[in-house]
Amino acid sequence: MNAMLQALADFGTFRGASFGFLLPHRSMNDIDLSTILVVEDDDITRTFLADNLAADGYDLLVADCAAVGLSLLERKFPDLALVDLGLPDSSGFELLRRVRTSDGVASRVDPDTPLLVVSGRASELDRVRGFDRGADDYVCKPFSYPELRGRVAALLRRADRRPTRGRLRAGPLEVDPPSRDVRLHGERVILSAKEFALLRALVSEPTRVFTKEELLRSIWGYRSRGSTRTLDSHACRLRHKLGTHGERWVVNVWGVGYRLIDAPLAARAQEDRLTA
Repeated sequence: MNAMLQALADFGTFRGASFGFLLPHRSMNDIDLSTILVVEDDDITRTFLADNLAADGYDLLVADCAAVGLSLLERKFPDLALVDLGLPDSSGFELLRRVRTSDGVASRVDPDTPLLVVSGRASELDRVRGFDRGADDYVCKPFSYPELRGRVAALLRRADRRPTRGRLRAGPLEVDPPSRDVRLHGERVILSAKEFALLRALVSEPTRVFTKEELLRSIWGYRSRGSTRTLDSHACRLRHKLGTHGERWVVNVWGVGYRLIDAPLAARAQEDRLTA
């Protein structure tokens, strides 16, 4: 396959890609180890992109359909995704929408993942639809690989400057959103998906009181509070799982909502944030 791609590159163009060269652009000292996901159903184009981006020092993930691409976004947390629109199981537009509408809490997909569309759909309407669905950039086939590489580097530079979703701490409690790992005094705490989503929301601002309405809306998607006891039952189970050392977590503020910690731990949480 590599010999075939080299021959195609020497020839000039094939199936929408304008191949300038297949030589590495960066030295090994310049490799930044960013991970790129390529979602492309065409074998030749997918292999070409994967081979060249890997030669340029990136770690690569590849998918030939939207379902596999979404799964990799949920499990591997790539730094950037290249997305074709004509996928066999779903439109690339739908994949863009799924990423951008993810809450980053109940779902493991980072809604801020940079998305670069690489498609043969070159009309103005398709480009506008791509940006409307959340694309950060749009490259039409046939494309120049050096230009594509430059656009990838530019998106990654901008992504490096955005706030990160790193490990969160409140006293002895540590929450790692990407891996969904929760540690209390160094011991792992096993939570359900919704219990983790509730904890992730509360630990982001440990002393802030989150109203029941905003928690139900952001985690369960409820438009109104109604008479549901879903939040209260999850908060009770979460409080029980975090209370093994006799500490008070998940404080119920009657008539309003919940916060993670009460006054005794607030000072410790602030101190940990300053020294983290």
